[in-house]
This record gives sequence, structure tokens and C-alpha cells, in this order.
Amino acid sequence: MKIHDLMIPDPITTTENASISDAIELMKINSIRHLPVVSKGNRLIGFVTLADLKQGLLPSLLGDISLSDLMIKNPIVIDPDSDIEAAARLIYKHKIGGIPVVKNKKLVGIITETDILRAFIDMMGLLTTSSRIDLIIDDRAGRFRTALQIINDMGGDIISVGMTGQEASKRVYYFRLAPCKTDVIRSKLEKEGFEVLNAMD
Repeated sequence: MKIHDLMIPDPITTTENASISDAIELMKINSIRHLPVVSKGNRLIGFVTLADLKQGLLPSLLGDISLSDLMIKNPIVIDPDSDIEAAARLIYKHKIGGIPVVKNKKLVGIITETDILRAFIDMMGLLTTSSRIDLIIDDRAGRFRTALQIINDMGGDIISVGMTGQEASKRVYYFRLAPCKTDVIRSKLEKEGFEVLNAMD
């Protein structure tokens, strides 16, 4: 999945000449927490968050602090044709809530941690009614394929598969299935030597 599939296109922006109070009001009216700062031609020159602006509001009233002083200059950006995993890694690594999406030095969108979480929920089918089987699959050749075959043969329709980042010799896999009776699948898996940790209808 690409960034352009999930990003908010043509996001609300401000300029560095805007006042801090105006920027806060703009974010509140539009229920947003991230605001790209652009110059002529929609070129990205900075990025501000609602939290940063609130912290700077009082000092700005007492002194000479502007939006330009508070904005993140040269913010982390991402290309709209990048994979969604790249944005997720950047957001996690840098502990940020959103990333401007830039193409040819121009702002074309924004992607936030909420957008990525929504994509993960959709991919995993977490909001749909489903069954689940969690099992350990070791690194012997063909074991994953065998587990898939058993689940399919016993009537399990796989929606998604997740796994832990543990060593391959003892990795836990989470199979989300269309609603079904998991007891027969569990029994067959255990008969074939798999350790089933959980099975939920």
C-alpha cells in the first residue's frame, strides 16, 4: 500500500507570517493537530503541531516569538509513492504524529499516525467479525505451508496473518479467519504437532 492511497491530499496549511493564535484557531476549527507551513507555490518550509503552538502562545504574547520560531524547519518528509511501512517506521523511530508528503519539493498531502493505524486495522480485519487461531510455527521447511493447508482444509477462510518478531525457531503466528468453529481446526493442528496457543470462534 502506498502513501498516496492513505494520505490526506491538499491539507490545510499556513504561512510563516501567520500569528500563533491564528494558527491555533485554524487547527481547532478544522480538528487537526499538525499544520504544514508553506511558502509561495505550496513549497513546504516548516511543520508545527498544536502542542508546540500552545506552548508558544503565552511567550508570544509577552515577547517577540513568531510562528517561524516555533515551526520545525526542514521536517521529516515522505514521497507519495513510498510504501506505508516507510511512514510507519519514520513515525515510530522519531516519535512523531504526522509527516508531510512532498513531491518535487511541493506539499501534496500529510499522513498521520491515525491514518497508519486505520490502515493496519483495515488490513488485519480487526473491525470485522472474525475468528482467530494463534499458534507457534517453528523454522522447519514447509511448516508454515502445512499450517495454512490444515486451516484451509478444515474450513478456515484466512483474512490476515500476523506474527511476532521473535526468532524464527519459535515464532507465534496469528491467523484471523472469517467466522467459523475453530475447535476442529485446533484439533487437526495439534494432531500434526503444532502448539496452538489460542483459538477463538
